[in-house]
Amino acid sequence: MRSRVIGALRGLVGSTGAVAVALLLGAVIIVLSGDDPRDAYRALFDGAFGDRRSVAESLVLATPLIFGGLAFAIAARAGLFNIGIEGQFFLGSLAAGLVGAIDLGLPLVAHLPLALLAGIAAGAIWGWLPGALKARTGASEVITTIMLNYIAFQISSFVLRQDATLAVNPDFSTTDPVEATAELPLLLDRTRLHAGILMAVVAAMILWYLLFRTTFGYRIRTVGLSRGASAYAGIPWGRTIALAMLVSGLLGGLGGAVNTLGLAGRHYSQPAGYGFTAIAVGLVGRNHPLGIVLAGLLFGALNAGSTRMQAQAGTSRELVLILQGLVILSVAAFAAVGRIRRDTRPTANIRPGADRAATVGTEPAIEPRPGTPAL
Repeated sequence: MRSRVIGALRGLVGSTGAVAVALLLGAVIIVLSGDDPRDAYRALFDGAFGDRRSVAESLVLATPLIFGGLAFAIAARAGLFNIGIEGQFFLGSLAAGLVGAIDLGLPLVAHLPLALLAGIAAGAIWGWLPGALKARTGASEVITTIMLNYIAFQISSFVLRQDATLAVNPDFSTTDPVEATAELPLLLDRTRLHAGILMAVVAAMILWYLLFRTTFGYRIRTVGLSRGASAYAGIPWGRTIALAMLVSGLLGGLGGAVNTLGLAGRHYSQPAGYGFTAIAVGLVGRNHPLGIVLAGLLFGALNAGSTRMQAQAGTSRELVLILQGLVILSVAAFAAVGRIRRDTRPTANIRPGADRAATVGTEPAIEPRPGTPAL
């Protein structure tokens, strides 16, 4: 327990240092562009935290990124790179928008959960597909998730033209507005802050418990660290990665549903891009639920403050994209340095003839037990 806490603190310190380095490099870029970094960062901070509405807007923009970052994290913990979060998010938004736009005559306590469940189901199916393909055929999840993103976009375009049978508006390529009984409640008057931020935090807590306090989470982490060791321990690799991708898609679909029912009010045919930015959030948060919440808040604050930074300091809001990229590069650099330091430590304590796989960064080539099903 103590070593886990120390490791988490080291990760937090490393990510904080990476953010500081990114801000310093961003200041250099601002100076080279002829602006004052103090004025730019002051305006950026005021736009993100200067008043009640600014804080609310930072939380609003952080909400979908937290969901997407959590979706990326559980797949990464299983050793998978889920680039399909955008498609899972998009279909979750579509399904929730379709169900939410229908007047079912249900009260809020029934209609809202039904719309959320529709988004969850759509995202879970879209996440499970590449996991099952990898388990059965070995198909790279990177390729299949990218392909499924574009299929999801085309499904949305087709559905939004079916105005004869569905609650859609083909003229504007959207679903009809969500019924009041399917809307997430607002948390603060005269702001856009809705209950989705609370759901994101609860989802992070549940994912932390799932990963670090359950047998299923142990299997996911073991499979992600070593396929050979997991097979030797009798953990079904194929079933585990398929379920991990299912949960990943579930979280992505839930994020899309929350965004539609809490913020947008309807599903739009144009992808918002949250799923791709969420990959960066997951990387900056080191695939830990707590780190992802903090990283999501950071990215949300940067996006919320960018408009005021451009209006007050005259610094282009595109600087925020540069800062986000610098944060990712800094986190990667810190991680690389840490890995090099670990790899260059003396190995005198290893017994002669002992397995050195952990030291050299490889694993024994242990094949799955005969007769163990892939799924």
